Amino acid sequence: MALLAPNVGEVQLLSVALNKAAVENQKLKLYTNDKSPAEGDVAGDYTEAAGSGYAEKAIAGANWTVANAGGVTTAEYAEQEFTFSGALGNVYGYFIVGATSGILLWAERFAGAPFDVKGATTPIKITPKITLE
Repeated sequence: MALLAPNVGEVQLLSVALNKAAVENQKLKLYTNDKSPAEGDVAGDYTEAAGSGYAEKAIAGANWTVANAGGVTTAEYAEQEFTFSGALGNVYGYFIVGATSGILLWAERFAGAPFDVKGATTPIKITPKITLE
């Protein structure tokens, strides 16, 4: 499934871009409820993974790479790897929230979800990326 910025995320992203809201870093999180992102979503609609060595990832705004090629602008962050110490169960996708505000900025369900995390041999790798034309 494609990345989706829900209504609250669109408002926050534009508010930051237009200097109406404070700039903040982000947090990358995995979710474990069987959910497809939707326009009306808020952060509380996603059940964050818990246990088995899971930890959210801090995303520092200064570390995004932003480039334009052929009229397409892309912001990309370095690949983030989630590792686990034990069985976590099904993971359906990821979501990104403002580190300070907690506002849901965007979410994406994994193609082929769910992924059954069985332990240390089942890492999940995500390269956060946004593309605009």
